[in-house]
Amino acid sequence: METSTKLVMFDLDGTLIETGAEIAGAVNATLAGFDFAAVTQTQVNGWIGQGTTELLILALASVSATSELEVRNSELLSLVKKQFAEEYLLYCGTCSTLYPQVREVLTELKSRGVKLAVVTNKEMRYTRVVLAAHGLDGLFDMVIGGDSLPVKKPDPAGLLHCLQHFELEPGQALFVGDSSIDAAAAKHAGVPVWLLPYGYNMNQDVHDCEPDRVIDDFSALLDGISDGI
Repeated sequence: METSTKLVMFDLDGTLIETGAEIAGAVNATLAGFDFAAVTQTQVNGWIGQGTTELLILALASVSATSELEVRNSELLSLVKKQFAEEYLLYCGTCSTLYPQVREVLTELKSRGVKLAVVTNKEMRYTRVVLAAHGLDGLFDMVIGGDSLPVKKPDPAGLLHCLQHFELEPGQALFVGDSSIDAAAAKHAGVPVWLLPYGYNMNQDVHDCEPDRVIDDFSALLDGISDGI
């Protein structure tokens, strides 16, 4: 079916794939290596979205009773980041799950000729592993990770890069995410944004982000895009 939407860009964690359990596993394995107490799944879910460094800063501040600024400027942070990189590669893709209807919707959109892209703050070395683990790597025409460009979301650079690559205007695209970070990136790029309420939004209600639409079911993308945006 001919649509006005030529490109749909997606966040990864909390939008396409539920990755919280494996991220928490890697965080706690890392913390244990430095004799820190474990953090909870709820805490980790609230920290996901801004990339690995910010997540680890928040985790270390929580378990060490120091400020985020102190952690950010500490020598410990670089050691923890190095250890986490090793731990997460072991956990990555092992206990994450696709959200309902994700594979079916992506396959259908691709069959309609819609270009598909991932724009995530997760580093590419992890992004590739997670996508491959769930058999999604062959569905996307472009994947941009948190270290693919000099900046990451909420900066719109990743979305603008996709638009430029496919030679499209912002109104011909859609960004689908789960957080205020995603909403801000899309708005800065001038791209319509739809949010899902079940992902990781730092314990905030996605409606407060004022997206163009909140969809409870991933399959709503098919009807919405066929009707035009």
